[in-house]
Amino acid sequence: MGRGRVTSVEFDAWTLREQGLVESALERWVPVDAPAGLGQAMRYGVLDGGKRLRPLLVLAACDVVRGTRAGALRAAVAVELIHAYSLMHDDMPCMDNDVLRRGKPTVHVQFGQAQAMLAGDAMQALAFEVLTPDEAEDGALAPALQARLCALLARSAGHAGMAGGQAIDLASIGMALGESQLRDMH
Repeated sequence: MGRGRVTSVEFDAWTLREQGLVESALERWVPVDAPAGLGQAMRYGVLDGGKRLRPLLVLAACDVVRGTRAGALRAAVAVELIHAYSLMHDDMPCMDNDVLRRGKPTVHVQFGQAQAMLAGDAMQALAFEVLTPDEAEDGALAPALQARLCALLARSAGHAGMAGGQAIDLASIGMALGESQLRDMH
């Protein structure tokens, strides 16, 4: 998208194009052949669904600062992998015990709890692998940038970010939370 006023038609076209890029990259980078059906569970949990809002935000930020698209696509996919892994774990019986996601059975319903847990774990690891490609791969980033992106993603997904927020959510079931607690959780 260029600078200035963007029409809804232009925005919709940009959104569809970028969602397609993200979907293609996920299709390419989420393995089919992981052992013992793990790849199938991973792909089931992340492909063919979702608005891809988080990757769209990454790609839009790249466009605004005129960043490197191939690197931004890697970052966008990494963020989406973390999001998908969090949903896989959040849907588990020990958390929210959801049985449907996007109109289809959740990963733990489709593949069993152990496979869903492992698929989520593998997706989290894959997010960091996507951010750290070999120098010869498309979209390879400078090592210093790879390290910075990995640190940001780890912090955002870990105890000081998403996992910490989920812990607060689980510990607060049935309790009224104040504004500062809600801010910490989100």
